[in-house]
Amino acid sequence: MKTHFSKDFLEESTETLRAIAHPIRLAIVDLLFHNGEMTVTDIYQKLSIEQAIASHHLRILKNKNVVKVERDGKNSLYSLTNADYFEIVKTLTKVI
Repeated sequence: MKTHFSKDFLEESTETLRAIAHPIRLAIVDLLFHNGEMTVTDIYQKLSIEQAIASHHLRILKNKNVVKVERDGKNSLYSLTNADYFEIVKTLTKVI
């Protein structure tokens, strides 16, 4: 395949897009962009989903370094590792 991107970049990009490519995960990216740090409780209540489902999707995003988690006492605070992940969501709103 002829491209100016490296094979490693293309593979990593594909994996990151797969991680984001789910309605709940897109919603989580949107929430975190607009609200900053949020607990899993904040997230599942805002999205009207079960806590286990929110945790599952946050784990997928965390494993691909889309979100990070920091401890604050008993709470775990989730935030985007890079606000530019929201640009993917914004681009989708323009092309779909």
